[in-house]
Amino acid sequence: MRAHVGDQLIIESPTTGAARRDGEIVGLHHDDGTPPYDVRWSDSDRVSLVFPGPDAHIHHIEHVSERPRGPAAPGHQ
Repeated sequence: MRAHVGDQLIIESPTTGAARRDGEIVGLHHDDGTPPYDVRWSDSDRVSLVFPGPDAHIHHIEHVSERPRGPAAPGHQ
């Protein structure tokens, strides 16, 4: 599991019918994007340190630094 700041961490509920929890990853503790993560939870706006388990997955958000860079098109500099 690897993440970038701004990605969404989603933790599925282990109980049928219970709501899943999600939040924005606001901090990384390793340069390679591996856990743990600082997560701001959408349901409480609190930030906590999270070591995701097998019920968690990451929704990757497009990051500006990941866009391909190449020569600018003529007239678009």
